[in-house]
Amino acid sequence: MSRWLTKRNFLIFISILIILFILIFILPVSIPIILALLTAMLIEPLVKLTETKFKWKRKLSVIVVFIFVLAVVAVSIYYITTSLIGKLIQFTKDAPNYLNKLSGVWIDIQSKMFHFTSGMPEDVEKTIKKEIDGVLNSLKESLIDLLDYNKILSLAAEIPNFLVSLIVFLIALFLFMLELPELKKMVYRHLTEKTAERVRFMTTRLNSVLFGFMKAQLLVSFIILAVSFVGLLFIAPKYAVIMSFVIWVIDVIPILGSIIILAPWSLYQFISGDIAMGTKLAILAAILLIIRRTVEPKVMGNQIGLSPLPTLIGMFIGLKLFGVLGFFIGPLIVILFNTAREAGIIKMDFKI
Repeated sequence: MSRWLTKRNFLIFISILIILFILIFILPVSIPIILALLTAMLIEPLVKLTETKFKWKRKLSVIVVFIFVLAVVAVSIYYITTSLIGKLIQFTKDAPNYLNKLSGVWIDIQSKMFHFTSGMPEDVEKTIKKEIDGVLNSLKESLIDLLDYNKILSLAAEIPNFLVSLIVFLIALFLFMLELPELKKMVYRHLTEKTAERVRFMTTRLNSVLFGFMKAQLLVSFIILAVSFVGLLFIAPKYAVIMSFVIWVIDVIPILGSIIILAPWSLYQFISGDIAMGTKLAILAAILLIIRRTVEPKVMGNQIGLSPLPTLIGMFIGLKLFGVLGFFIGPLIVILFNTAREAGIIKMDFKI
């Protein structure tokens, strides 16, 4: 027993406890800061390019690049928001017509059902009517639950937390962009030459992987945009441009993605009596879902050097542990582990 109670084993045990504490308690609340660091690393080549191209000092280069990135993001958000608000305003104007149309369709369905069940036994007729009423009540309760005051209030209560996280992210991003070279020097000062070489290898590998990750996400999103646009040109040409753009933006949401837009749209068409268009929209939703769930792991695997299986596993576990952001954090953790193994920091050549 005493041979296990060595200083080395004690340090390993303490290190494991610290790592578990960080993973369970520190990491979930540090996501804005971690994302700021990763974003700063991602933007670093652009800062260096600006320094070299214009012969500016680092502080000026960081300020210019930071403002440029913020401007691009702000313009994109403004365009998306104004487009969505415009469509929502138009929808609220057309809502009474839609409701009247749905009421007419429902009255027509009821009359057809009454006509269909008129010749049936009384018990069968009551059962069918009871089932229909049950479905309607379920839909009604689902809508009431969706628009529940407490849920809306809790969602609104999260807005201040989101704004605080956004402010922390922006401030941390700017500071990381300024201090990144000094942070690297500080880390390397505490490393031996051999370990420093391994860390440089990991940093270089992670930089290329981060670019590959972003490239893969853009590539998959453009495939979704193209398929959505082409599909909607045949299904609903009038809304092809704006709806394909909305689907493209919403599709970033893991698991659901384009289903959030296409499923209600398809259901509305079915209820309205346009079975053909409802079916086409449902098929398009299924195609987009298949593309996202099959093409994405393959493309990401090719771009970041992982096979589709660990990429998919990393996405799923990350999603379960960290929510939406875990969809991106999961593969990055797998990448970090593989990079550390390639650099020789983590060794997996044991046998049992």
